Amino acid sequence: MPTNIERCDAVIVGAGPAGLLLAVCLVRFGYSIRIIDKRETRTLTGRADGLQPRSLELLRNMGLKRQIMAHEPAKVYEVAFWNPSSQGQGIHRTGHGKACPPSIDARYPFTTLLHQGLIEGVFIDDLHERGVHVQRPWTLSEFENNGKETAYPVRLVLKHVKQDEQQELRSKYLFSAEGARSTIREMLGIELQHREPISNVWGVMDGVVRTNFPDLKMKCNIHSDHGSMMIIPREKDLVRLYIQIASSSDPDFDPHHAATAEEVQASAKRILEPYDVEWERVEWYSVYPIGQGIADRYTLDERIFLLGDACHTHSPKAGQGMNTAFHDALNLAFKIHLVESGFAKRSLLKTYETERKMIAENLLDFDAKYASLFSQKVSSMMKTGSHFEGNEEGDDSNEFLKVFRESQDFTSGFGIVYEANAMVWSPSHPAQSALFQHERTNVRLGRVMPRANVTRVVDANVVKLEHEIPLNGSFRIFLFAGSPSTTKRAVADFATNLERKDSFYSSYAYRDLAAVSHHERHNPHTRFISICTIFAATRDSIDIATMLPPLIARYSYQVYADDIVDASMSNERAAAHAKLGFDEQKGAVILVRPDGHVACVVDLVEGSGTVDALNDFFGAVATKRLGHRREQARL
Repeated sequence: MPTNIERCDAVIVGAGPAGLLLAVCLVRFGYSIRIIDKRETRTLTGRADGLQPRSLELLRNMGLKRQIMAHEPAKVYEVAFWNPSSQGQGIHRTGHGKACPPSIDARYPFTTLLHQGLIEGVFIDDLHERGVHVQRPWTLSEFENNGKETAYPVRLVLKHVKQDEQQELRSKYLFSAEGARSTIREMLGIELQHREPISNVWGVMDGVVRTNFPDLKMKCNIHSDHGSMMIIPREKDLVRLYIQIASSSDPDFDPHHAATAEEVQASAKRILEPYDVEWERVEWYSVYPIGQGIADRYTLDERIFLLGDACHTHSPKAGQGMNTAFHDALNLAFKIHLVESGFAKRSLLKTYETERKMIAENLLDFDAKYASLFSQKVSSMMKTGSHFEGNEEGDDSNEFLKVFRESQDFTSGFGIVYEANAMVWSPSHPAQSALFQHERTNVRLGRVMPRANVTRVVDANVVKLEHEIPLNGSFRIFLFAGSPSTTKRAVADFATNLERKDSFYSSYAYRDLAAVSHHERHNPHTRFISICTIFAATRDSIDIATMLPPLIARYSYQVYADDIVDASMSNERAAAHAKLGFDEQKGAVILVRPDGHVACVVDLVEGSGTVDALNDFFGAVATKRLGHRREQARL
């Protein structure tokens, strides 16, 4: 075998949102990658444009939110519902709802609307700063995992789209982020199972319009006697219109129905009556059928993976395509990191498919119902008393509005919940300590941690706790330390047992701690763990040097006072403790995965019990044997 063949950790095929976010994560975690795309440039017009609240929070933790907001995207705080008037005078507003209601507890309670190409540009610029460039226009012509080379088992041949040029590579991993027409999926023989037959054809048009329609700056779901339409505001006075142009209820329905831009504009004008609309400029136009599909498998060998539209397709009505792809990429990236850095066994990679495929199944179930209701035509004879008429905020007699509200937790991204597995504790987990909390708190395992505001002790800044640790591939330990006078011994014992050579913490410590910068805030001892300590006390009563053992005091920038009033928690003195359901005297320990989802919650007790429980939890995936010298927890 030639020795001069280039080797890298990963090859990503497809430089859309899924592939780019995966690339950004892997490069930040320290891996060498190649990312190729058959297009000569990034997306210039059309395609996805909506960032849901949880996705924006992820970008915030990656340090990329500011770059997104610099493009002045539209922000949708409310969604308006328009339906036919029973007086036969066109459409009228029949309901409205928050895009992200307060019950979801989102930091950014709005949908961010921005052109996909601009979002891609943010990722591409971030990669450029780290010396990585998208290789265009190139495609993958062949690949195989023949097991002949253990370290770099995937052999690939890349081919230039326009020139007679090709390259052979060796890689540890290959990722298909090519979209619904994935050549890698086809070459692997993985079927894309179509859940629902195509029943509707839609036109989508981006442009600048002149209109007297009052809700142009809000997302609108419109049903009329002339069909259905969705309005989505965009950056720079752009607006996107989704217009239904054919339905299976039509006598001559053709799933390959085509329509010109002028025909779709005429349809939109009829739907919006009695309001007027004229186009000053059309930036992009396309016609597409709604189809649902999900791949049988997301990987066959834990070396070659599918993500994004390569493994699930659905309608764009709920704005989930790009957001679901983001979560695919992040889930896959942090697990690859844990395996390749030597922390976790390779079996951890099996949880990518089980976790993300379940979420895709849930999305398709919701999408089928939502798209069906959205596409449903309303006849003038059926308006009065129907489920489309006369609804205000809080009225659930409108079936479409009811489904919209019921789904908001999921579509915001905060309703994603991973079921029990090696990375989400449950009573069936191999770790069986009685200290694991399951239903005694307000923290749902497998879901993101509830939001909390606290005061950082070192500088008195009021901060958002979940934003304090960047998305860097580390697990986050949130040590809710309760009352200092009550938990002093438990906190000291926690640190002592972390320092044991066989703990999950010390077993993966840096080989040369002396080489770590004094200014390292998040990972001073190990790249896999970061610790935040939150006392149920006022800031002026906390002295880090005397109240915390040296190991935890080293994370001084991540020591907080739980002394911020939270209106949702009534008169609770320690609102963050109360919000998560923790005793403000005794506290508790939350282990959060690198993707922000809660792995487990453990009681904070004197003795070794708390660390023993975490050793057992990590033992299910860790590459080293953990915690063999046990002491009885003092309960």
